[in-house]
Amino acid sequence: MATMIMQDGTSIYYKDWGAGQPVVFCHGWPLSSDSWESQMFHLASHGFRCIAHDRRGHGRSSQPWHGNEMDTYADDLATLVEALDLKEIILVGFSTGGGEATRYIGRHGTQRVAKVALVSSVPPLMLKTDTNPDGLPREVFDEIRAGSLKDRSQLYLDIASGPFFGFNRPGTNPSQGMIDSFWMQGMMGGHKNTYDSIKAFSETDFREDLKKFDIPTLVVHGDDDQIVPIVAAGRATARLVPHAKLIVYSGAPHGITDTHKDQLNADLLAFASS
Repeated sequence: MATMIMQDGTSIYYKDWGAGQPVVFCHGWPLSSDSWESQMFHLASHGFRCIAHDRRGHGRSSQPWHGNEMDTYADDLATLVEALDLKEIILVGFSTGGGEATRYIGRHGTQRVAKVALVSSVPPLMLKTDTNPDGLPREVFDEIRAGSLKDRSQLYLDIASGPFFGFNRPGTNPSQGMIDSFWMQGMMGGHKNTYDSIKAFSETDFREDLKKFDIPTLVVHGDDDQIVPIVAAGRATARLVPHAKLIVYSGAPHGITDTHKDQLNADLLAFASS
């Protein structure tokens, strides 16, 4: 396996497919780089170099007790980018990975980044606060934490078979393969790491990071996203980044990397090629 050692000794796994302008993918919670395989296969088949890592504590990366928060996630990404000497990157983040990509730009700038795409992503801020009234109540995330401690295997099955892919909506045809893949990726992650990450994706405020976006930005979000509602996320991000292009997938759930992969593949390829 291709791995890289971070400053604190954490081993980060990454995959590196194809050749050409680099596209760097950041995955969601509690998943791994495998969740990007459809997009990576598509873009690598069209002349791009596609790189995706397993965030610390997820997938095949090691499971450190500390550092399971956005600043360290972003610094890990910076270490990978600099070690591979990647330039003119197209940075793509899904859900929690959108937060990671956003915090990377906030902490490390856009010197190595040409474009950024945020897909079903958590910025600007998921948690409801006095200054973020459209966010979700803390009780929502407390329930996820409680489920993780009680039986995280069942929690992942419930999320995947219900709201993540929209399989709880009338008339849907649930894919057991998608459910099983989500569960498998989640269970590969460390218990402490995935637990800590709930706080990271829900409570991190990315509003100041988004103000540092000075490159072409694509925001893609489903308007039936039950995990990261579009009003507090995709639409709010598009307002904070004046030059951002917002694409809304009508009736689409959170997990559009799978449920709407052909549409997303086409949109990402068009954005990368423009």
